Amino acid sequence: MAVLERWSPFREMELMEQRMRRLFPALTFGTPVAPAADIYETDGEIVVELEVPGYEEKELGIEVVDRTLTVKGHRASETEKQDKKLRLHERLEASFERSFELPAEADTGHLKAIYGTGLLTLHVPKAPHATPVKVPIEAS
Repeated sequence: MAVLERWSPFREMELMEQRMRRLFPALTFGTPVAPAADIYETDGEIVVELEVPGYEEKELGIEVVDRTLTVKGHRASETEKQDKKLRLHERLEASFERSFELPAEADTGHLKAIYGTGLLTLHVPKAPHATPVKVPIEAS
């Protein structure tokens, strides 16, 4: 029995992109594989949220150099078993790297990362504002 489906040029482009990714895995077609991010600020901290569904904690890495926060992820494709016949294979090996410039008041030494339900949340506390200190001048 044939099933009628409404034709969509966007679906055709999506299928073509998937085929091209399988043929040329080193090339990136369409949008890059990078997680969506939200960054917001409260009185005491800066919060970075990244959507990383399908990644496990061990596949994610976080680095801070100066004020640049970098989040990396690498997901290896599953090894194929001889006893299964794939009818559709869309889950590909995927890697990403996102970098964010943090403001000067970010206390990167106390960064906290929480991962759950496909969301990586980074809490960067703000350093207390420096208060001016008067320095006495001595006569020589």
